[in-house]
Amino acid sequence: MIRSLAAIVTCLALAGCSSAGTAPKQAAKTELKLYNDKGAWSKYFEQMGTLSKQQIGLGMKPVGYTDEPTYQAFIKASFRTNVKPDLFTWTTGGQLEEIVKQKQVADTSAIWQEAVKAGDLSQDLQPYYTVDGKQYCVPLNVAYWGMFYNKKVFDKYGLQPPTTWDDLVKIADTLKKNKVTPFYHTSVLFSFVWFEQLLAGSDPDLYDRLSTGKAKYTDPGVVAVMQKWKQLIDAGYFVNPGDKTDPADLLKTGKAAMVSFGTWFNTSMTQRDLKAGTDYGFFVIPNLNPALPKTSIIFESGPLCSLAKAPDPDASAKYLRWWTTDKAQEAWATSRGDVSANPKVEIKDEALGQVTKDAGSGKYRLVNRYFEATPPPVLTAALDGFGKFVGEPDSLQQVLDTIQKAADDYWSTHTQ
Repeated sequence: MIRSLAAIVTCLALAGCSSAGTAPKQAAKTELKLYNDKGAWSKYFEQMGTLSKQQIGLGMKPVGYTDEPTYQAFIKASFRTNVKPDLFTWTTGGQLEEIVKQKQVADTSAIWQEAVKAGDLSQDLQPYYTVDGKQYCVPLNVAYWGMFYNKKVFDKYGLQPPTTWDDLVKIADTLKKNKVTPFYHTSVLFSFVWFEQLLAGSDPDLYDRLSTGKAKYTDPGVVAVMQKWKQLIDAGYFVNPGDKTDPADLLKTGKAAMVSFGTWFNTSMTQRDLKAGTDYGFFVIPNLNPALPKTSIIFESGPLCSLAKAPDPDASAKYLRWWTTDKAQEAWATSRGDVSANPKVEIKDEALGQVTKDAGSGKYRLVNRYFEATPPPVLTAALDGFGKFVGEPDSLQQVLDTIQKAADDYWSTHTQ
């Protein structure tokens, strides 16, 4: 209740929320507001707003949040009030399906059909945006997960990106012996990163079964992955999970030699005036299980959405349609130094360009990011559980039991 009241107060303070009712009809908009949970990207959104004004006569202003719970509370509150975003960012998977089922999201099936036909969107992405046979939202971004590393630290100790898991462990040992902390991890929000990487790299089929309720968190294969994670923690390979320092700053200063994130993290590096190939690099994390036929790579795509009852549905649809074009996507990817959902866009960063091509050619087994693959109630329990585990590794079995209880509760009322 306190959290709900806080969310309402925040909503009132930031957006002037009003009680539910029928909003007066307005003239066609010439500028849209894009509410997002990526406050650090405000300048990039502003650049896109300027570009869209030039190209389609429709501007855009970002309203960025940096606190995820507050942001989600605002978006969900907008379903019941007259303060509705023209556009908003969200996540695919269970969280998108949840608000689609509530009939809150605009259907973008026609936009997808046009974009796929024009070669601006890949059919491979379409399933992530499909609920009950229809598409909703368009890709804000795509990302492939791997390891960013401090190249100067690697060069200092004669290290090269690993090709096997054993190589990665040897690198970690070398760094630790030289009093350099090998890896970053955290107890908040991204607490799932090492769990998904270890499980996808040891048994991706088990990973998929787990996300659909066909396997349990207490199954031997999952327990073995947690034990491997515990071994890495006990070996002293990670920074303090409670450290609030931005991971990009930890990587820049060498306080953590490696950080596992999606390719979108490249934006954080370029924001610090660091140069790819000189100051830092990126590599695909080798499988824990070398017998797997393909290297598993975590994949995510974040959606850009419009409400079913948006203030100006036509203007919002026009913007989403423009967003998928190569002209828009080239500017968007280039500004952030990231990859693009549009196959026509050339990626300038050599390492990121290569992983994008390899992923598109079928070299890797793409694995849906845990955050999107896991049903929301189970995800909440898992994030809390993994957050506890990284600080208290001996809580391993208790954590898995607690997550499985949430999974049992969820799947007992949902089709597997």
